[in-house]
Amino acid sequence: MLDIRPLTNVPFDTLAAAFNDAFSDYAVPMKMTGEQLAQMQTRRGYVAEASLGAYDGDRLVGFVLTGIDGDRAYNSGTGVSVSHRREGVARQLMEGVIDRLRDRGMTSYVLEVIETNERAAALYRGVGLTERRRFQCWTYTATGRVTAKELANADLAEIASHADVEPAWQNSLPSIRRAPEPHVVLGDERAAVVFFPRSGDLPLLTVRRDARRQKLATQLLAAAASRAGKPLRILNLDDRDTGIAAFLGAAGAKPLVRQIEMHLDLIVAPGVQET
Repeated sequence: MLDIRPLTNVPFDTLAAAFNDAFSDYAVPMKMTGEQLAQMQTRRGYVAEASLGAYDGDRLVGFVLTGIDGDRAYNSGTGVSVSHRREGVARQLMEGVIDRLRDRGMTSYVLEVIETNERAAALYRGVGLTERRRFQCWTYTATGRVTAKELANADLAEIASHADVEPAWQNSLPSIRRAPEPHVVLGDERAAVVFFPRSGDLPLLTVRRDARRQKLATQLLAAAASRAGKPLRILNLDDRDTGIAAFLGAAGAKPLVRQIEMHLDLIVAPGVQET
């Protein structure tokens, strides 16, 4: 029988070994060092005490990693080693995490799952999560050298205020501010892009409404890619923002995968029985 327990004090090197094992056959190849996983999880608000691991002896064979921001919680990674799948491990971990989140007074729980990962989506529906919205993921490579003004001490809240839809968890301002990797902001008061040159991640690109259709976003996207010196990753853009999707396609970005954002309300009204 597996031992299910919190991931308190478990080093990221140990988590990375389990993570790489669990995602070795994933639709999107994922292989991380302990340092890379630590940076990802720190940005997502990882809380070890709210996360659970499944152990076979001393070996970590399953996990649910949890991020917390205020009274909201985020599933920052669920995985089970190939050797221990189809034994109900993931469901047991998910149910355990949801119970712990309720005990901590969390109000909501959110995660993303790749559209084609039907088995995982069925697991999440089985523990009560429902679809909230759909996301697009893109990559962009610069075709020439483009520069733009760097903004020091940029007002991220002002930049984000020009977005048309709510950002995904890892593109939110708290996530950007938690990131150990320093971000860079290019642009001006009309338009700005926020990105991480080391990883190539671009969580925020907005244009003030009265300054759109002036090629400002196109220039900033190219400038960010030039500054990073590598392809940019533009992840989890809300499907409802049709303008940004059309812009990325026209700018030469390439679609990657699509994801489903799923949500669970952790507050159960008195007299209401959970299904």
